[in-house]
Amino acid sequence: MQTTSPTAQSRLADLQRSIARVVKGKEDVIHLALTALLARGHLLIEDVPGVGKTTLAQTLARSFQCSFQRIQFTSDLLPSDVIGISVYNPGTQEFDFKPGPIFANVIVADEINRTTPKTQSALLEAMNESQITVDNHTHPLPKPFLVLATQNPIEHHGTYPLPESQLDRFLMRIRMGYPSRASEKEIIRNNAGHITPDQIESLMDAADVLAVQETVSQVKVDESLLDYALEIVDRTRQTEQLSLGVSPRGVVMLHRAAQARAFLDGRDYCLPDDFKSLIVPVFAHRVVVSSRYISTQRKSDQAETILREILDTTRVPL
Repeated sequence: MQTTSPTAQSRLADLQRSIARVVKGKEDVIHLALTALLARGHLLIEDVPGVGKTTLAQTLARSFQCSFQRIQFTSDLLPSDVIGISVYNPGTQEFDFKPGPIFANVIVADEINRTTPKTQSALLEAMNESQITVDNHTHPLPKPFLVLATQNPIEHHGTYPLPESQLDRFLMRIRMGYPSRASEKEIIRNNAGHITPDQIESLMDAADVLAVQETVSQVKVDESLLDYALEIVDRTRQTEQLSLGVSPRGVVMLHRAAQARAFLDGRDYCLPDDFKSLIVPVFAHRVVVSSRYISTQRKSDQAETILREILDTTRVPL
């Protein structure tokens, strides 16, 4: 694939249509997932069982001609099951490192909150620095590197909530939501001949993705848009409704996501809406609602409500 923007954007449009053949009626969710990929970020898909979280993750992973691993996170999973282990070699009398499934371009971390914090922490270095360290030796991970994690926000039996440090590694958290009636009817009727993620044609390879990511990083962002983003960030840190505001990593992630959204929409410059539309998916999982303002809503829903209130009262640059 050529790396010119028109060609890349055309290929990405084909990619969105291809994924939509499997994930019905969720074009906005697919758009956000591709935004995370192009922004060199990781994606957390949170929703109730049966709405297609794993299907979306697998379909996106299979859309690229690159290495792919799915890890089913369980309570007995160990860090070495993810990153690998050093094994003694009697012939050389040295320890040889045996890479784990983390050494792939795309990782689907299914039900990530079902494993213990010790195993969850094995992903911190990988997600932040695209490398892992074992026995004082650092091993780089393949590029591009993308973690697509799923979790169920309702069922708490046998789950370990992700700590703030882990959540902050995800560029955005999205929700699938229930399909529309028309889409659900199509899912029912086509179930017998349903297209699976394995049948998706790979339209890009790893080199193509890296080239597009580099192009996305050159999308122009006006100073007024940076001031707008920083104003919202400052307000999350100052409001009494939140005990933890957005981190510096969070605003960097928003900047990258806005560039990716603009590129997906066929532009080489950002608009205010690129930032405004991404505030909730990029920031909501990074803030913590103050205990004094906890309501009957789920904490994640309440965080989104507070962010929308901040958005509605922050002047948008013209």
